[in-house]
Formats: sequence, structure tokens, C-alpha cells
Amino acid sequence: MARYIFITGGVVSSLGKGLMAASLAALLQARGFRVRIRKFDPYLNVDPGTMSPYQHGEVYVTDDGAETDLDLGHYERFTGVSARQSDNITSGRIYRDIIAKERRGDYLGATVQVIPHVTDAIKDFARAETDDLDFVLCEIGGTVGDIESLPFIEAIRQLRNEMGREETCFVHVTLVPYIAAAGELKTKPTQHSVRELTGLGIQPDILLCRCEKPLPENERAKIALFCNVRKEAVIPALDAKSIYAVPLQYHNEGLDGEVLRHFGITAPLPNLDRWADILDRHQHPEGEVTIGVVGKYIGLQDAYKSLNEALVHGGMANRVKVNIRWIDAEIFEQPDAEIAAHLEPMHAILVPGGFGERGTEGKIASVRFARERGVPFFGICLGMQMACIEGARNLAGIAGASSTEFGPTEEPVVGIITEWMTEEGLETRQAGGDLGGTMRLGAYDAQLSGNSRVASIYGSTEISERHRHRYEVNGAYREPLEKGGLVFSGMSPDGLLPEIVERPDHPWFIGVQFHPELKSRPFEPHPLFKGFIEAAVKQARLV
Repeated sequence: MARYIFITGGVVSSLGKGLMAASLAALLQARGFRVRIRKFDPYLNVDPGTMSPYQHGEVYVTDDGAETDLDLGHYERFTGVSARQSDNITSGRIYRDIIAKERRGDYLGATVQVIPHVTDAIKDFARAETDDLDFVLCEIGGTVGDIESLPFIEAIRQLRNEMGREETCFVHVTLVPYIAAAGELKTKPTQHSVRELTGLGIQPDILLCRCEKPLPENERAKIALFCNVRKEAVIPALDAKSIYAVPLQYHNEGLDGEVLRHFGITAPLPNLDRWADILDRHQHPEGEVTIGVVGKYIGLQDAYKSLNEALVHGGMANRVKVNIRWIDAEIFEQPDAEIAAHLEPMHAILVPGGFGERGTEGKIASVRFARERGVPFFGICLGMQMACIEGARNLAGIAGASSTEFGPTEEPVVGIITEWMTEEGLETRQAGGDLGGTMRLGAYDAQLSGNSRVASIYGSTEISERHRHRYEVNGAYREPLEKGGLVFSGMSPDGLLPEIVERPDHPWFIGVQFHPELKSRPFEPHPLFKGFIEAAVKQARLV
């Protein structure tokens, strides 16, 4: 039976619970255990799919088509375990399902309440699909004391009572701030946070204390005394120079050993060789390249979290440091825009995904610059669509080429599709339907042309990649686009939906309809990002 580790946070948000969960899971995995990580999100959205990237950061998509919290990206990147629909639950989903049952009469006239109905639903979610696991790590979103998270705290309290202390462990992530004026680390915020949690019926077993200065032994002992834990269970978590240093850092501080001690488990020391290699590649590059990312959500880098990490992974694979320059696409739409001044210093240009018309003309201008100057170009999702519109306008003679996403057009090079094939059969949607859940989501297969650059990069003509989009490149424009040099080198298995385009006469020009960044791992960089950074390295030698 799986053992459970529940991870809560206190004092302030953004303490890194997701990264902590991912790192602990990686350490347990390195000792030979089978792990899975889950995220409990207290907000009332059914999922983050319709939330602004500025509100929530990127939406992470799983193979089975779930739109989830970005922390699931950390989980996958650190463990290599593919997340599933069942690994992220929100209050919105729970209440939606409970109300649907109530309307059907499933509760047989009973009064539906937070306890037991909501808490039971949370516990059912925590226990689902865990038979083949040694450890399930459950991260509770938000901070202790938040009104919306109370049902989740109550649910994990009940699980401790039902399963017993020997099968459950509570890890509380808290802040030990440094007050520069006093020259001291202060433990009171941690004490108050633990008191709040204890008042809700949960006594933490391990405290992970985030701090920017080393935690003295006397302060560690003080926290242990006032928070009713062993001194060895107070784990310092200093700020790290790289997220890829965190697993090694937590192991050195004894986190995984303390967790196993709590469960009474003796296990071999973890094999952390691959993490040492990752960190070495990251901290000791043999060169550097500069990548210009022309996007629309650059005000919050979490909006492109997986993209940022995938570029870093590509750098690791090539042993170079990747300097990312975030460029607002809208600046290229100004009458006096100096595109060359911004893009000439770049060794490669990437246009990422996005929704809506804002900034698209700037992205198209960036595509044209990369094509005409021979700069390596990578277009992802909307970036591929902009590459097709640019090619249609400037090489295929279709001056009015556009996307129906931006309004009515006589030349819909990109348009919404209302039906497509999945493994389960025909999937349909309405053009004016709800935004939530109306996209082509999750993993889909693609067939690559045998003589294409992408087939060489992948080393295969059959691939599977994750999608998240409503609009597709219109296959009716394939012939004029290919006459303009833009080859459709990847198609859906039925030959109807373009998945990849490339320019064979260009040093490196590839557009993909899917999101390859979602499948990149530090120990297994995605081949497209590995190839893209390799092309940037070659470009750097030319300039």
C-alpha cells in the first residue's frame, strides 16, 4: 500500500512547495521507490485552462489532455513520471461533481455538506490509482489559514486518522525571514504558522524552513522546541543558485533520510549521479548563446515556465549557457519599430504560443526577420501559425493571409476546426462554444516525412506530442505555401492536420503546432530544443 506525504505551506505563498515536492520525489525515486505527486488547488476554477497567464502562469497539459497547474511540470521534469488527469484537483472540479450528483439524486435526499461530502471527495481523489506506488506526495495549494483551503486541510487530517501515523507524513514548508536591521533570522513566523496548522488538527512531522541565511543550530533547536518536532526534522532550505541544485541540497540537509526515518524504512543511499551531471552541465558551460523569445506574456516569466526550462535543457545538452531575452512582440508593431536593433544580437529567435490577436503582427515581423537573415527560428503553436501567415503574405502572394482567430478574413490560412479524430473516435466542438475544454488537448500522433529535418532530429518518422490550441493551419493552403518554400514535414496520421512545417533552404527554421517544451526533462532534453540550441551555437560562431 502506498504511503502518503502531505505538503503544506505557511506564512507566505511562493515558498516553493512544488519544487520541494518534486525534489523529495526525485530523491525517493533515486533510492528505488515508485513515486507519484499530486496537487490540490483550492480555487473555484474547474481547471486553469481559462485563467490568464498573468494570474496563474502557464497551463501545463498532460498526455491525457488535462489542463493543470504549472507545478505538475516540475513534478514531471524532476521525476520523469508522466502526470495524469487524476494528479490535479481543484475545488471547482470537486464542487461541480458533487452538485451534479446532488441534482441526479445520488445522495438520496441527504443534506449535502462540506463534511463529509466534500472531504470524502478529496480523500477519494488522493487515494485513486495508487496501487502500484510506494509513495504518493500531495501538495496542498495556498497557505495555511486560507479559507478556501480548509476542506483540503480537514481531508488530510482525516486521512491521517484513517491510515495511521505510520502510513502518513506531514511536511510543512515555512519561512524563516532574515531581518537585515537586526542581523537576525526570525523564527516567530514559523512558530505562528505551525500553531495555526496545529489548531486545524495537524501536527507537522517535518519542517522545511526556507531561509536566505544559514540556520544556526540554536535557532533550529528553538524551532523544534516550540513547534513540537525533533531537531533533526527541522530542515534548512537555503535559496539555491539553480533549481537543479535543490535535490542535492535537500539530500545533504537530510530531508529524504528524515522522511524514511518517520516511516521506519531503511533504504540504500540514493544514486544522485545524474543530478550531479545535470548540475555540472548547468554550472560549468563551455560557451553561451542568446535566444530572443518574442512573446506577449513576458511580464510574468511563469507564463512560459516550461519553455524557459526546455531552453535550459537544450543548453545542458550542448554544454552552453542559454541567455534568454524576453521581447514584447508589440514593440515591433510601432511605426518606428527598429526590429533589427532588437533581433540582430540574437543567435536564434523563438516565437511561442499564445491566444488572441495582440502582438501577432510583431511576431510575424520576427518570423520574417529570421527567415530573411538566416537566423535559426523555432515557432511553437501560434508561432508556427504566424510562420505560415508570414510565408503566405510574403512568398506565396496571399497579401490578405490571416487567422479567423483575429476576425473574419477572406484568406483563412489559419482557422478553427470543429472536428478531429482521437483514439476514442470523432471529437467535435462548436465555433462559438465555451472556451473551457474546447481545445485539441493532450497527446496526438504525427507522421513525419522521411527526408525531413525533423525526422532526422527525432530519429523517427512517428512521434507523439502534446497539444493545446483551438486553431489549425488550413491544409487548403498547403500547395501555395510549399511553393514558397515552407514544407509541411509533419502531418496528423489521417493527413488532414499540419503538425510541423520547415524550410529546407534555411539553416534551421521549424514550426510545430504542438508544445514540445512540455516533454523536455533535464536528464532527457527534448530533441527539438537540443537541435535548436545546437543551431544557435553554430550561429554564434558566424557572428
